[in-house]
Amino acid sequence: MIEEQNAHNAVAIDPPDLVARVDELSAIPAGESLPSDAEHVVFRVLDALEAGDVRAARKDEGGTWRAVPWVKRGILLAFRAGTVVDMSPPGGMFRFFDKRTIPPRPLGIGHGVRVVPGGSSIRRGAYVAPGVVCMPPMFVNAGAWVGKGTMIDSHALVGSCAQIGEHVHLSAAAQVGGVLEPVNAAPVIIEDDVVVGGNCGVYEGTVVRARAVLAAGTVLTRGTPVFDLVNETVIRASQDAPLEIPAGAVVVPGARAVTSGWGQQQGLSLQTPVIVKYRDERTDLSTALESWLR
Repeated sequence: MIEEQNAHNAVAIDPPDLVARVDELSAIPAGESLPSDAEHVVFRVLDALEAGDVRAARKDEGGTWRAVPWVKRGILLAFRAGTVVDMSPPGGMFRFFDKRTIPPRPLGIGHGVRVVPGGSSIRRGAYVAPGVVCMPPMFVNAGAWVGKGTMIDSHALVGSCAQIGEHVHLSAAAQVGGVLEPVNAAPVIIEDDVVVGGNCGVYEGTVVRARAVLAAGTVLTRGTPVFDLVNETVIRASQDAPLEIPAGAVVVPGARAVTSGWGQQQGLSLQTPVIVKYRDERTDLSTALESWLR
């Protein structure tokens, strides 16, 4: 599975004419009119994203995830090139108005994606693989990639350009933040076979490696230190690298005491994630994905 994804990353070739045109249009100063082909260029970018032919981030040969800036520029161009139109369903009491370049993505039975009725939306420019299950209400934003067999549960968010691997479970109310700007900033990455518990939040370009488990309520940000009890170390983001949760890590919400000043006097503590173990056979059994629901 991981080998298949790496192979896809390795052979992906960005269309040089499209890359060049996106860069040219993006260089036009704000406030100036865009040429007549701008909307057509945007649609080419969104179509390529939806087909999985291009991605907002890719893993290199060394295993590091890197943003693809021209793709993110193309998504930003969609906001600039589109005019606001009425997207309300006919005869409905609810009214919707958005850029005509990024409407909800139309899906058909042939896409192989199961979207349960009840208020879910997948935006144009998102790749959603066959076998994905979407429980209402949920939202997938432009530029996102969702691998096959993944479950997006109720009230879950997949933010702009987030990369979600295969057979991931995003539990109820899980929030995977979007990173659209700056264009060279890597988005949030959730690799294959990860379990993201209910009410988790993963933000600011954090990378969660394959088979990790985030217990309910875990929050990960660039400024969050993660205490690894198994290896007796503290994992932090650096100026040049995001926060990275190791493969197979089991992360739970924890607390760290305030050790000075008024906070110490009041007995306060700060939220901090803690790696309590690494995934083994028992963990696999207790966190098994509900394949029978798929």
